[in-house]
Amino acid sequence: MESEGGPLGLDLVPTERGTAVRIDDRVTTQPLRDDLTDHDRRLAELDRMGLDHQVLSGWIDLTAYELEPDAGSRYARIQNECLAEEAAKAPDRFSAIGTVPLQDVTAAVNELDHAIRGFGMKGVELATTVDGRFIDEAGLDDFWAAAQDLGAFIVLHPMRPLEGIDLGRYFMENMIARPAETTIALAGLIFSGVFERFPRLKVCVVHGGGFAPFQIGRMDAGYHQKPTLAGKHISKPPSDYLNQIYVDTVLHHPAALRYVVELMGADRVMLGTDYPFEMGSLDPVDFVRSGGFDDDTTEAILGSTAEALIGL
Repeated sequence: MESEGGPLGLDLVPTERGTAVRIDDRVTTQPLRDDLTDHDRRLAELDRMGLDHQVLSGWIDLTAYELEPDAGSRYARIQNECLAEEAAKAPDRFSAIGTVPLQDVTAAVNELDHAIRGFGMKGVELATTVDGRFIDEAGLDDFWAAAQDLGAFIVLHPMRPLEGIDLGRYFMENMIARPAETTIALAGLIFSGVFERFPRLKVCVVHGGGFAPFQIGRMDAGYHQKPTLAGKHISKPPSDYLNQIYVDTVLHHPAALRYVVELMGADRVMLGTDYPFEMGSLDPVDFVRSGGFDDDTTEAILGSTAEALIGL
């Protein structure tokens, strides 16, 4: 960012809590965190948590879909180069997924192809919104088609959730807004027919899928009660498409994890950490074991599902 960010529309901004990034002179991120880029500390944390391998992604705040397409393409390439370089430092411990400039679908397809074929990445991380539009409204069918053809692993993550609603009190902007934003984005993908048109997409929705698994019955009821609205673009109930996605284990309560595994199956649930953030799972292996699953289910959640899906 220091060497190339300025001409692309990215500026480093000093704040009382550290250096932040100003994007396109419109959006300022939270301050950059040292623990995001501390290689040795990350390896030590993996050992402490009992994790053999971690899939790295970019920090969602730095997705920068606000940039103009050419600048966004260059920025995504720089970020992917850095992610690939970081993973290559310890290939037995790290794999990487990249970022793409979703503000321009053609550029996004090109960068997705380069991330996978050029850098050997497993897929990409996408934000729930694209410069203020939810992801189902961003005209991304060409991207979904390419992701399906390439077998890309896609992680869907909330970014600046529920903008315009003041949820700063009680830490609700994180606890409530992030899973709510995820739920809206996932519901949009389901009801807009993305999973019907592209049934082989491999999408993992963070934070246990938001609130979607716990309200999927309500979505099914809406599909049946208001078919001209909720069923406009899909031919079967939303729960059928929910069974096409994957979720992580960042749920913070064993009963919630047990419910999601019962609903979706262990072959749809993968270990998550959200490292190094405060609302992550600090002891993810112990958390999974607290669910009281049988050995096969525990093994699937802790690794074999991810190994098979991502090709580790």
